[in-house]
Amino acid sequence: MSKLFPARTLFMTIAANVGDMGTADFACACPDSLVALRPHFGVNQDWLQYALAAKKKQLESIATQNAQANLNLEKLVPFPLVVPGHIEQSAIAGALKDADEYIWALEALIAKKRDIKQGLMQEIFTGRTRLPGFSDPWKELLVSDLLEFKNGLNKASQFFGHGTPIVNFMDVMRSPVITAARVTGLVSLSREEIGRFAARRGDMFFTRTSESVEEIGTAGVLVDDIPNAVFSGFVLRGRPIAPVNTTFLAYQFQLPSVRKQVIATASYTTRALTNGGSLGRVRVLVPSTDEQAAVVAVLADVDAELAALERRLDSAQAVKIGMMQELLTGRTRLPLEAAS
Repeated sequence: MSKLFPARTLFMTIAANVGDMGTADFACACPDSLVALRPHFGVNQDWLQYALAAKKKQLESIATQNAQANLNLEKLVPFPLVVPGHIEQSAIAGALKDADEYIWALEALIAKKRDIKQGLMQEIFTGRTRLPGFSDPWKELLVSDLLEFKNGLNKASQFFGHGTPIVNFMDVMRSPVITAARVTGLVSLSREEIGRFAARRGDMFFTRTSESVEEIGTAGVLVDDIPNAVFSGFVLRGRPIAPVNTTFLAYQFQLPSVRKQVIATASYTTRALTNGGSLGRVRVLVPSTDEQAAVVAVLADVDAELAALERRLDSAQAVKIGMMQELLTGRTRLPLEAAS
């Protein structure tokens, strides 16, 4: 049985994912894929964790590569680190912990906002809460009453990386709203192919196949005009055949009740699959087009708040990386006042 290590022990992964760091808040044992690190006197443990985390790529490079990476202690023990004095170590660790706490606070706020959005969607799309000015009943319809489906294109790898914009699997997975800025893939096609697989503003796209059933049938709407845009064979296009706000419909496909229907109609081979016939059998509740637009406006405001928070998070993470590069290499030194 593994030795029991006290709370506040610093651990590093030395097998498979080499160089991941973590401090346990409780006494625990560990498998042989981890190594416990006990700082010598005069070494601040938090500083050591940041210093080693910043060296992850170098640690990976000295690991033995067999079926999986493995970092032997014989290579880890002599691994060099530039070590400042103890007071400066504490100051560096404090500055980086402040950056981490800001990042964690943003992550918690984003998670809370996402929960609020999910609750709001549940209230609105079940009809329990109606927006002011609307009282007409919602109709239950099949998705096939609203959309016609088409499979996307498949091309050999040499055709990708240049040519016309293509809506890909990940463009749909990232958000129910697909903007021109997010469509970065390119594919070389004939004019006839561009016409057959056109992706137009207002078209819906659904993830068609994945190793995980949870990832199929995710919906997104192209909200911008992109000249000559097409769509991938890993997604399905749903084009409206009846008056419907496709962004409203894409939000509905995030609901647990709709996701349950999508998963129930999926097929399984080596991968999970869906198709237009299966998605067409999904039932949704649909209000008037005016109420659809009002619902979309409310949810778009929530999404805008989330997007702003996510940009702040990206910026905070980039700032922390920059701080680590400067402070842990000695290129930037903290003022004596900050270190006292």
